[in-house]
Amino acid sequence: MPGDPAGASLVDVRLLDAPFDPAVELAAFAAAHGGAGGIASFLGQVRAGDGVECLELRHYGPLTLPGMQDLARTTQARWQLEGLLIVHRTGQMAPLDPIVLVAAAACHRRDALAAVDYAMDHLKSQSWFWKREQCGGVWTWIEPREQDFADLARWD
Repeated sequence: MPGDPAGASLVDVRLLDAPFDPAVELAAFAAAHGGAGGIASFLGQVRAGDGVECLELRHYGPLTLPGMQDLARTTQARWQLEGLLIVHRTGQMAPLDPIVLVAAAACHRRDALAAVDYAMDHLKSQSWFWKREQCGGVWTWIEPREQDFADLARWD
């Protein structure tokens, strides 16, 4: 692949239990991939409003990070990427806290955009996380929506 003499893109997949700064992460990613013609990203954050006080993501350690790494490999195999970044939080988060950042660097924008979209669709509906939110002091588990599965099905 362009920019990498070994033919493999640079991948950074992280599972964090502490806050991260998406602007810092994206700036570092862009700097590391200065030869890319396009960098696309998606930032998911805890939504403010609707009475959401807190969001919690739990996970099963032996599956989560390896599953995210498998997703990264699959994403790389589908598109010509120079780099891929997947950062995902776990634990309790307040409204507006970043949850997930996915970024892709490619020679051309369409590969970068498609790779980010693909990775997010898989994280939303085939993830290794259990998610619940607190509203009015009451915790409620959140399941993937039908739309999440429809979004995923379009990649088949």
